[in-house]
Amino acid sequence: MIGAAALACLALPAFAHRLSPAYFGMNESAPGVFDVQWKVSVSGGLADALEPQIPSGCAVEGVVRSYVVDDARVQHARLDCGGPLDGRRFSVNGLPVTATDVLLRIDYLDGSSFTHRLVPSEPSVVIPTKPGVIEVVRTYLVLGAEHILLGVDHLLFVLALLLLVEGTRRLIMTVTAFTVAHSITLAAATLGFVDVPSAPVEATIALSILFVATELARHGPTTGVEPGARTLTMRFPWLVAFAFGLLHGFGFAGALREVGLPEQAIPLALLFFNVGVEFGQLAFIGAVLSLGWLLRRASVQLPISSPRLAAYVIGSVSAFWVFERTYTAI
Repeated sequence: MIGAAALACLALPAFAHRLSPAYFGMNESAPGVFDVQWKVSVSGGLADALEPQIPSGCAVEGVVRSYVVDDARVQHARLDCGGPLDGRRFSVNGLPVTATDVLLRIDYLDGSSFTHRLVPSEPSVVIPTKPGVIEVVRTYLVLGAEHILLGVDHLLFVLALLLLVEGTRRLIMTVTAFTVAHSITLAAATLGFVDVPSAPVEATIALSILFVATELARHGPTTGVEPGARTLTMRFPWLVAFAFGLLHGFGFAGALREVGLPEQAIPLALLFFNVGVEFGQLAFIGAVLSLGWLLRRASVQLPISSPRLAAYVIGSVSAFWVFERTYTAI
């Protein structure tokens, strides 16, 4: 059963550590005049499928600049809206037929901002008169939860830890260490204190999953390791989780940079993105532990080799990512 769950994750490699929303940002440079950026992924045909519809009464000034960076098409333009955006509608054509979201962010001259996440079921929004913090909180909370739950690489790492660590107290310490570590590097990288290239980070994250999967295959709970032969991971799993958690935090920061942060609410957006990540992580851990509890209640006897089978599946997927991401980084 555990191996089957890992195999289900294998069916979703394309979602590994990717944050998919397109981004439409408006920065007010003069009363009623906005510098605009539209960023959308090229892969999967999203750049051709999605077409933002600027608010009524706004007109493009000058030339629209367009270029491609890291699989994303980026366009810059200037809009003259002739006055406040209050009550005007912003929408994205083509969004209902995709599986992505669009993050709308508007920064005003007075320092206030409006952030909203458009989804396929609601591809438009009426811009409110007084943008508040509620939209920022809701948007980045959901983005954080979505990122961890759709980031199969992070989930496989956590799953391997759950299968490797024995004892409730040790498990709590391990998960807490991972959480603290990736929170530190997420904040440091997002706020500009540390700058690490994303490609090597992605490859190293895949290597961290392969390492833990190897430990599970060699020294998991069913392998009968002698006490004297216990590895560092088995004796101090929280230390290993903390070290690799620092790497995963850089990965979260890279994903957050893809959608950007509201200039006047960076700490708030960063906080609730991280809270969303933690909610998603706890939901996944709770689901795995609940599944194990239900199987025990139902007296279902799993094969004794289930953890090792899961280790081989997780290791195979992560090994593929190591080669794929290393090749991309070169």
